[in-house]
Amino acid sequence: MCLSAEVDLVAGLVIGAAGIDALRHAEGRKEVAVAAFPVLLGAHQLIEAVAWWGLEGRVAAAAGEIAVWIYLLIAFGVLPVFVPTAIALLEPDLSRKRVMRHLAVMGGAVSLVLVSTMIRGPVEAAVGGRYIAYEIGLDHGGWVVSAYVAATCGALLMSSHQIILRFGLFNVVAVGVLTWLNTSGFASLWCAWAALASLGIAFGLRSGALV
Repeated sequence: MCLSAEVDLVAGLVIGAAGIDALRHAEGRKEVAVAAFPVLLGAHQLIEAVAWWGLEGRVAAAAGEIAVWIYLLIAFGVLPVFVPTAIALLEPDLSRKRVMRHLAVMGGAVSLVLVSTMIRGPVEAAVGGRYIAYEIGLDHGGWVVSAYVAATCGALLMSSHQIILRFGLFNVVAVGVLTWLNTSGFASLWCAWAALASLGIAFGLRSGALV
């Protein structure tokens, strides 16, 4: 989520470029999974740009609705499993890797709940000032959100790689601040954080700091 369709578009291109650079410097399956993360995030931002345009009447309503669905399917169905799995592939410590795999299973359960809720509907999206507000009518949302954060952030905090651990600690703070800004109605700056994280991944793979 970000400030406007134009900001989403620029962010998507920057993040995607970082992802392409990361993939160029990835060696082996373990690194490719992490390198692909910015590519996924870049596509995510570009898809939301289309969602913005649909809500603003700048493209066909059907195209905007499809973009909303794809955007949420990535956020709800892919990321909770992808993040802990990608971090686990980089982890050399077997006990930590085992915990990360459990977190990936938790992420899978979260994805199942969220996607099944989407299928039951309704799925709604509306411009809420400087962000898009998404609503899927989720019951017990607090528990599901907590499990989502545990699956995606927990793997980072479990890493034996110090650079990933430090990023994980900073990520927890960033998620809290960005969530507060979003819920307070100020603005959504998730795309800026996604861009910084993606550039960090590209730099880490270029320098060999992630392995």
